[in-house]
Amino acid sequence: MPDFDIVTAALVGGVLTGGVYALVALGLTLIYGVLHIVNFAHGALLMVAMFGAWFLATALGLDPYAAVPVVALGMFCVGWALYRFVIGRVSRGEDRAILLTTLGLSVVLENLALVLFRGDTRTIETALSFEMVEIGPLLLPVAKIVSAGVALVLAGLLWAFMDLTATGRAIRAVAREPVGARLVGIRPDRMFALAYGIGVGCLGAAGCLLLPSFYVSPSVGENFVLVAFTIVVLGGMGSFPGALVGGILVGVAESLGGLFLGESLGPISISVTFIAILLLRPTGLFGAAR
Repeated sequence: MPDFDIVTAALVGGVLTGGVYALVALGLTLIYGVLHIVNFAHGALLMVAMFGAWFLATALGLDPYAAVPVVALGMFCVGWALYRFVIGRVSRGEDRAILLTTLGLSVVLENLALVLFRGDTRTIETALSFEMVEIGPLLLPVAKIVSAGVALVLAGLLWAFMDLTATGRAIRAVAREPVGARLVGIRPDRMFALAYGIGVGCLGAAGCLLLPSFYVSPSVGENFVLVAFTIVVLGGMGSFPGALVGGILVGVAESLGGLFLGESLGPISISVTFIAILLLRPTGLFGAAR
């Protein structure tokens, strides 16, 4: 049985990792909540964001944390353009066509990354990469503390934007009743493109926050997208609070699973937690009962 301090450190580490996971899932849950489709390109777009942050760090010397607004804005533009000029036009509003289009985008982006970067994994070192902070008996990595803190601040700003601004309320109106929104002068296509852009912009920020602690490769998105889908379903489809709580739960489950079961078997704990919660509440923690 591991020492109590070790378990506590693993628990806190899981919460910190879960904060960044939640930001990845927030983008996915926003896209689902507004467009009512599952974005299969989510993992590939996260990979693009991480490579963007890696390029800025290696070529220009820009710290990933300082690159958050740059990459987030760049990914927002990518997401907006993808929906405006590709997804929206190809799909013509049909959910099945949107699913196939996002799946096709995922395949194209991953194979393009393989051509450009091969299959090698890449990491970077920052000023905080090996810094640790001692909090009582705990020794925690500063990089994860900063990443989790920034992720939670960004999640709060996204919530404020959606709840307190006219544009955010317009996006929510389109998500709830697109026909009624059109009757009062809101253009659903513009709101859909904006929501998709914001969801992808969240990936830009998450990519910068993940890079100091994780590697990047053309296939890295596959790992994170499975975690993101788990969080979204676990918290409740389309629920912002559910994405935050679900992200932290998944981070804790992964950390404790790695401690008690070993690194190779640790991810099993995510599936066990997922199944256990859905057996008790099939709609997810914050999902509305049907």
